[in-house]
Amino acid sequence: MSTDFFPPIVDDPYRFGQIAAANALSDIYAMGGKPLVGLNIACFPADLPHWLLSEILRGGQEKVQEAGALVIGGHTVKDKELKYGLAVTGRILIKDIKTNANAKPGDLLILTKPLGTGIISTALKNNQADEADVEFIMNQMSELNRIAAEIMVKHGANAATDITGFGLIGHMIEMTRSSDISCRIQSENVPLIPNALGYAKGFIPGGLNDNRETFEKDVEFKIDLDQDLETIFYDPQTSGGLLISAPPEKAEKILQELHSEGIEAAALIGEVTEKQDNYIEVN
Repeated sequence: MSTDFFPPIVDDPYRFGQIAAANALSDIYAMGGKPLVGLNIACFPADLPHWLLSEILRGGQEKVQEAGALVIGGHTVKDKELKYGLAVTGRILIKDIKTNANAKPGDLLILTKPLGTGIISTALKNNQADEADVEFIMNQMSELNRIAAEIMVKHGANAATDITGFGLIGHMIEMTRSSDISCRIQSENVPLIPNALGYAKGFIPGGLNDNRETFEKDVEFKIDLDQDLETIFYDPQTSGGLLISAPPEKAEKILQELHSEGIEAAALIGEVTEKQDNYIEVN
């Protein structure tokens, strides 16, 4: 069982509903589960037209149906700020559960979606985002992690987590701490949303600096990394991809099948090592 909800990050209410639902469903997929039912959670200002809420709920319901689950109810309260999300219940066989606490030295790390949604969303809030870039992130954020979850369970990944508010670095550090290991990132292999580097020069989400302040003490940069690329590594994602840890032979099969299923941005971004002085080494 999991829950997540937040204020709008895009202007279109229907797309916002889709994104919020996909984000809430992602926690179930990150453990290798299959969603069963969802309960809507909504906060809605009394002075907004009700058709906005109808569109948000329509987007959410259609995304839950795409996941093969049902919206069976929910609750709405009046609030000064609009918010939407779901509480989701899923199921999984105990033998198939994936947590962030079982990564093993020698594993390879796969990231299934490119980074940069937080930065571009911030540009959108400032009316400085290109229409094509906004369309790209809306499509990505509303994309379910269902196929990636099914593939990692099928091929026996050791561990997984989804990349959301703590960014790539933050969620990877959670995995290293829980698994008592360290990770090595190959920075040139990390997939990025087109034009994200350009937006990183001027649009920084508030959560990004919080992530950097919280996690940078556990990161060692072995190379003189481009500042904008480093920034994106801390960027809080909405409905981000899965970070999958798997033995090399299984990781290759997972990556191959991800690509064959149309998840073309998925990439091998690093490896798991024995515990080092720092949790993450960036090359």
